Amino acid sequence: MTEALTAACAGDERAFRELTEPYRRELQLHCYRLLGSLQDAEDVVQETLLAAWRGLGEFERRSSVRTWLYRIATNRALNVLRTARRHPVWPLLFEVPEPTVRDEIGWLQPYPDDLLDADPEKRYQSRESVELAFIVALQQLPPRQAAVLVLREVLEFSGAEVAELLGTSPAAVKAALQRARATLDSLRAPGARPPEPESSAEH
Repeated sequence: MTEALTAACAGDERAFRELTEPYRRELQLHCYRLLGSLQDAEDVVQETLLAAWRGLGEFERRSSVRTWLYRIATNRALNVLRTARRHPVWPLLFEVPEPTVRDEIGWLQPYPDDLLDADPEKRYQSRESVELAFIVALQQLPPRQAAVLVLREVLEFSGAEVAELLGTSPAAVKAALQRARATLDSLRAPGARPPEPESSAEH
């Protein structure tokens, strides 16, 4: 790994692919959880790898390559969520049907089973965390809370690691995680409504 990193920093594209390819699928899955769209997730992964290649000289090696890639991918996914609240893009060849469920999120896409890990145990755990019900719930959270929840409870990064990834404090991460859990609990209640958006400063 150290040799590949040194070679990549010297401009070796093959070494860079060797460093990053093992994480590509899990990064795509991570971005999908946050964005709810496989296409958007793949776009963010491509941007992440390009940004990593361009910024490799600034990688200080204080964290692992995996953590560094997650930092880039998470922040780019959050930028997507901040700049545009996506709406369904429907073909114009037919009349758009009315949603069947109140507050239905029409642009969500299911994650293909064939992209999940081949290992049966890991595949089961991954499938649980990409069930549409979970992804829909994540879309009801403010983006930063969703990112904290996924990083802490799905990917099992520590509070300190998440704080470093998001450029915030461990206390802020803990508070965001508590709010995210509370919101998800409220959404599970019968007749629950999505929460009101947080203030722009908090968001």
